[in-house]
Amino acid sequence: MGIPSVDLKEFTEGNDEQRAAFVKKLGEAYERIGFVAVKNHLIDNATVDKLYSEVKNFFNLPKDTKKKYEKEELAGQRGYVSFGKEHAKDSNAGDLKEFWHFGQEVEGEDPIKDEYPDNIYVDELPEFNKAGMKAYKDLEKTGEAMLQAIALYLELDEHYFDDKIKNGNSILRPIHYPPITEEPKSAVRAGEHEDINLITLLIGASAEGLQVLNKKGEWVDVTALPDHIVVNVGDMLQRLTNNKLRSTTHRVINPPKEKWGTSRFSIPFFLHPRSDMRLDCLEECVPEGEEPMYAPISAGQYLEERLIEIGLLKK
Repeated sequence: MGIPSVDLKEFTEGNDEQRAAFVKKLGEAYERIGFVAVKNHLIDNATVDKLYSEVKNFFNLPKDTKKKYEKEELAGQRGYVSFGKEHAKDSNAGDLKEFWHFGQEVEGEDPIKDEYPDNIYVDELPEFNKAGMKAYKDLEKTGEAMLQAIALYLELDEHYFDDKIKNGNSILRPIHYPPITEEPKSAVRAGEHEDINLITLLIGASAEGLQVLNKKGEWVDVTALPDHIVVNVGDMLQRLTNNKLRSTTHRVINPPKEKWGTSRFSIPFFLHPRSDMRLDCLEECVPEGEEPMYAPISAGQYLEERLIEIGLLKK
């Protein structure tokens, strides 16, 4: 795999020694490469299987049906985003993918609800949204536990992130990379990039293709192991930690020509905080006598900047 494996149960159910070992292994992996494979996470196989089944049903719908659920005014925040719309930062070539966005459904009387558009419901598939939101909540709980371990590694209070991600602006993105029908001019299924958010949780991709860039400048294949999810650091966490934890460059390459006729499905959960969370570099991560590597900014301001850069939001 080229990336370390960790067992989340050691943190959520382990004794003090096991928890400390998990925190150390996780933090060192995130400093070194920014990716880990996680077993004993909080989303079960039945939920994953149901979601993949519903996602495939959606992307198999006729193009005109899918387009009904693409709302340009939402800048891709909810619903369908058609093939080639998104591109990597600093690239004009649209990625060879189409995708869907499930967003936060706010619990309680939290006024942040006014910041989020409603999820879009697919009339043709009554189980689609139910499967998506079940997975969303399970991945959100898994991400909360991962961030508690990260907080301890950073010598913060274990629950430092809890209130910052409660009802946060997270996104579950089922992606379909359709069969490749002609020689791509310059695009790959997903160009090399770093994720915008705090952490990303990826439930197994249906085919090979994901690669991460290691510190030697080599592309390393990441293959989904049974019962594992892949969790990587995003740019918001890298920024917050003054580059202590690394947001690793990754991409999805095109398959060999003999496999061009096959689809690839992938479902990442992008864990975002509330928009008012400050991403100013933590004092704990800035060496004495040095200046922070990044200017102060809120998560909401940073997200807007990045959505413009990747083509989902117009200036």
